[in-house]
Amino acid sequence: MNDEVILEVEGISKRVGKRILVENLSFRISAGEVFGFLGPNGAGKTTTIRMLVGLIRPTNGRIRIGGYDLQTHFTEAIRQVGSLVENPEAYSFLTGWENLKQSARILGNVEDSWIHEVVSWVGLTERIHDRVKTYSLGMKQRLGIAQTLLGKPRLLILDEPTNGLDPAGIRELRGFIRRLVDEMEMAVLISSHLLSEVEMMCDRVGIMQRGRFIREATIEELMKETRDRFLFRFTPMEKGEELLKKIPFVKEIKGDGERIICHMPADRVPQVISALVQADIHIREVSPIHVTLEDLFLSLTGGEQGA
Repeated sequence: MNDEVILEVEGISKRVGKRILVENLSFRISAGEVFGFLGPNGAGKTTTIRMLVGLIRPTNGRIRIGGYDLQTHFTEAIRQVGSLVENPEAYSFLTGWENLKQSARILGNVEDSWIHEVVSWVGLTERIHDRVKTYSLGMKQRLGIAQTLLGKPRLLILDEPTNGLDPAGIRELRGFIRRLVDEMEMAVLISSHLLSEVEMMCDRVGIMQRGRFIREATIEELMKETRDRFLFRFTPMEKGEELLKKIPFVKEIKGDGERIICHMPADRVPQVISALVQADIHIREVSPIHVTLEDLFLSLTGGEQGA
């Protein structure tokens, strides 16, 4: 990843009547970075993507792609975008090659040598001259991505790219996206509800709820939060909980009267135990808790299901 910002979103909002679909959303994606877009149903992900690809206009705010303002320099900005939203569309009675040639004619100035290179990139060389109706869903997905690459975009937007793919197809797609990012230094935005896939594909994520980002972090930061969580049982509970609240490195203290769960560096646990013992608090249990990325996502979104 380099420091060149490809997509810059500043305070965009979308209102329809009195309904606020997206409110004051800001984020950036740099060249060579995969950004994951997560959120429950109705969070505003699809509305945001439609604004990014120019299908709808934001009520206010600004979108820049490759330095061009999407509203004032639409053609220059959108020319740098390749997007695959929902299911890939192709003429099933034509071959994969014929479909790509049709797309190339619309774009103009696309040489056959580049089409061949794109076909190789997505791994369709052996089947590109077969009719699309004989393709598997994974092959159709790769053909759809090949179409988005014909214009040599700087920003690739993929909405639920793993939908309907088997494990082998998901693995292939993951490797392909990583190669695009590493070798072509594209910026990639992936909207997904599959947290395991986001974990393996993305460098950074934005978790969206009710039209706003409630969290933006690197995968490494989120994964760190799934670790270093500990359960304490001790008596008296109130005295022990008050002591924990006074220790600066002990965070997110939650108790239910019988146990306390908190977040802290694992190497500081002995220090906390010592402080509890010195305060005449009887420790009955101290144990680590494994929290999954899904658990973390559900806690951040209040238990609403992803979409």
